[in-house]
Amino acid sequence: MPAKMRALLVHNNFGVQGGAEVFFHEIGRLLEAHGHDVAKFSCAEEGLDAPYAEDFPEVSHYADGGILAKAVRVPSIIYNRDARDKMAKVIAEFRPDIVHGFAIYGRLTPAVLDAAKDAQVPVVLSCNDYKHICPNYKLFHHGRVCEDCKAGQFINAVKNRCCHNSLPVSAASALEAYVHAGMDIWRKNVDRFLFASQFMASKTEEFWGEGRIQLDFLQNPFDASAHHVEPNAGQSILYFGRLIEEKGVGHLIEAARLRPDVHVTIVGDGPDRTQIERASAQLDNVRFVGPAWGDDLKQHLFEARAVVVPSLWHENFPYVILQAFAAGKPVIGSRRGGIPELVESGPHGWLYEAEQVDQLAEVMAGVCAQKDAKILEMGDKARRYVAATFNDDAIFAQLSRIYAEVIQ
Repeated sequence: MPAKMRALLVHNNFGVQGGAEVFFHEIGRLLEAHGHDVAKFSCAEEGLDAPYAEDFPEVSHYADGGILAKAVRVPSIIYNRDARDKMAKVIAEFRPDIVHGFAIYGRLTPAVLDAAKDAQVPVVLSCNDYKHICPNYKLFHHGRVCEDCKAGQFINAVKNRCCHNSLPVSAASALEAYVHAGMDIWRKNVDRFLFASQFMASKTEEFWGEGRIQLDFLQNPFDASAHHVEPNAGQSILYFGRLIEEKGVGHLIEAARLRPDVHVTIVGDGPDRTQIERASAQLDNVRFVGPAWGDDLKQHLFEARAVVVPSLWHENFPYVILQAFAAGKPVIGSRRGGIPELVESGPHGWLYEAEQVDQLAEVMAGVCAQKDAKILEMGDKARRYVAATFNDDAIFAQLSRIYAEVIQ
């Protein structure tokens, strides 16, 4: 990689809404900390003060407005010509050595990759979900893991109404997938696809064909020290995160019902909050807290014996696991997606078969029966693992190697 490089980072959102935006900005921070020039390209946001912000395209969310507004917007969610042209302008002004894309579908769209290719700028793309192979980006809908769209059978997204349980949204997403596949717009424009988990990389090759893309691995930088919690064996099994079907919180409550001797604390918010809160109230051993952040969340972590990640969908790289490890808490995780790659049975936690409620119940009971010294030992190993693996130096070494190889 050049001693001083110019990188253009591209993502739908500039303001932080979740882990994807944190990743986008953290990569920029890492590059700047090592003396490289960074520019960012996103959709326009009110009051945004950033270099090139005047060139960011105005893009409405597809879900906004009525049926007519959605229909009019369909072409731009598939291929946004305005975003492509404004991206081309920023490239001409900034003259990057490399473009690093993140989540760009639906708003900026892969049209911005055409701008990079036209300017002969190499492109890497970080895939944080399954949108490149799945119209609803989760490989999951209506309570089940789904691969119905494999081999380009995107019509199944319409049949399943898998996108927001909506026929119009599912139809638009299927059309988007058909057009992108027909243009081969991802593979023709991306020099290297980057994944945080082996699982997502393997699943991509399973859908697209082994050896048909250049792939590599780039994890999220993570400051473990910011999430430190004083060592404590704790008593409860803690869930914290979004309350939505694919996260498996309903299964966690059913497991707690089977083992009334296991105390469970649930922290979070989301579309299933009312349902989760009502079910929790029926059990003496389940405490529903609602959302918590900062020091309040750290207090719940301090009181926890372990953190549970009962996901039903194929999680890619759950940020919650890194938070738990940094707090010195081992993790109980389902065997889905990238979870097993982080939660090694033994050193850092325990794994169980997703959807097996009785197995989850027994694992939780076994964790509670462990001696405090063993829990503390596993928590210490988890803390050391996350601090050593995801620190700035380790992630920048991955990033600089990838950039250097692609630029050369």
